[in-house]
Amino acid sequence: MTPEAFLETFDQLAEVPGAVARLREVILELAVTGKLVTQSNRDEPAAMLLRSAEAERARLVSADRIRSRQAPPIGPDEQPYEVPNSWAWARLSDVGYGLGQKVPDKRFTYIDVGGIDSGKGHISDRVEKLEPGEAPSRARKLVVRGAVIYATVRPYLLNIAVVDQDYDPEPIVSTAFCVLHPLAGISNRYLFHWLRSRPFTAYVQAAMKGMAYPAISDEKFYSGPVPLPPLAEQERIVARVDELMALCDRLEALQQEREQKHAALARAALARFNESPTPANLEFLFHTSYDIAPADLRKAILTLAVQGKLVPQNPSDEPASACLARLGLRSTSQRQEPGVVPSSWACVLFDDVAAVSGGLTLGRKLHGRRTVSLPYLRVANVKRGVLDLGEVKEVLVPEDEVERYTLRKNDLLMAEGGDWDKVGRAAVWTGKISPCLHQNHVFRARMRSEELDPVWFERYFNSPVGRSYFESASKQTTNLASINMRQVRGCPVPVPPLAEQRRIVAKVDHLMALVDRLEAQLAAARTAGETLMAAVIASLTGSG
Repeated sequence: MTPEAFLETFDQLAEVPGAVARLREVILELAVTGKLVTQSNRDEPAAMLLRSAEAERARLVSADRIRSRQAPPIGPDEQPYEVPNSWAWARLSDVGYGLGQKVPDKRFTYIDVGGIDSGKGHISDRVEKLEPGEAPSRARKLVVRGAVIYATVRPYLLNIAVVDQDYDPEPIVSTAFCVLHPLAGISNRYLFHWLRSRPFTAYVQAAMKGMAYPAISDEKFYSGPVPLPPLAEQERIVARVDELMALCDRLEALQQEREQKHAALARAALARFNESPTPANLEFLFHTSYDIAPADLRKAILTLAVQGKLVPQNPSDEPASACLARLGLRSTSQRQEPGVVPSSWACVLFDDVAAVSGGLTLGRKLHGRRTVSLPYLRVANVKRGVLDLGEVKEVLVPEDEVERYTLRKNDLLMAEGGDWDKVGRAAVWTGKISPCLHQNHVFRARMRSEELDPVWFERYFNSPVGRSYFESASKQTTNLASINMRQVRGCPVPVPPLAEQRRIVAKVDHLMALVDRLEAQLAAARTAGETLMAAVIASLTGSG
């Protein structure tokens, strides 16, 4: 694929998540490998530039304007890839130099790492004018217009810029920068693009030292490789890169504008559905123009379900309070706030309708007891609304405790906690493994009447409303949360009439299936986009 064909795919590729950032990488990679612009036989070879640069450096060293740097030529084993015949590999110290350091002795313009706009690659307005007595200890390195400055501390942040203006008073930069003032015949913009390219960042990554504040030393920086084109080609490369980067900027702006509009439409569609969950408003949620995240759709569906807004009430349904009385179960006086749930619903403490118990404690000493090895469920097996049985471990359990901890079909399982996303999450046991136990970090809730649907309670606990109860009631430490059995038993739960419970569960299942299908379509679209991106990149870079 030619660069021209690449340009024709921009609009299509820009639809892929993260595509613009990847396009920027590819543009730079093409630029520094000689594949972005054509070579010309009329261009003076880079080897001639290096000889001129070497002569200029010698004059500057002789005049005591810069320090001498002795470095061996770039060997074949240090060259990351082959370059066109008119190019040459060099070290950064072969093509540029630092201007030395001094302690500020008069008012100066101070440029620190925080003054670099890394996204745009230029010096922002956040520079300071300081008096000598205000100078920080790192304000030492001299710089002039035309130099490239490269932050060597946490270099992966790409705090790199060309000093593109004269500063008054004189500028001094932090010692966290390496200063690279290009020698004659070397484009500072080409060097800037090289320092931001993936091949050079890979070199830096390998040369960095330190953990909290990884950095590359000045010596390693100046010893770094640079592929040098002829000067005329450098200028063509810079012009094309700047043109394509401007196009990326426009595409990125369009993406952001589109995403903001879609987000506003998504919020409006969710609000409309929450206010009036009609079939027409439901269609809006799944419209391709809205880009509503599947996770947000699931939350909206469950919230409406547990508030009685997902399906209509039927006056002929047996009221929940009458049903509970008929089943010999009580409802609590702690009713929901008026208007939160329909009047035909009741409110119970979970202990009123389910027997909650803990599970098997692991690691006990069982010497002298008759044991049997059986499968058991851990917190890792209990997801929200589903059980992950991909890895079910076994445990030795005393034979006389097997019945106590054995799960029955339709038992509701709840995670005690761990990470924030685990606390209180619930799923119904379907009896796929028999017998199967549960450990003590997984609570088991068994309905006190077979007429009660455990799926309704699972939906409630996994809804934003149920999750908010456990988040407020849980014991919290850094990044961890847990609930105890008393809190599970004391959780207030709204209970619809039994017939309405079944209608709600059926409606939720239907909508969740639609969300699953939408999520699969989005994943397929992302995969197709990424495949297209990979194919284009392979074609452009010749790696396919």
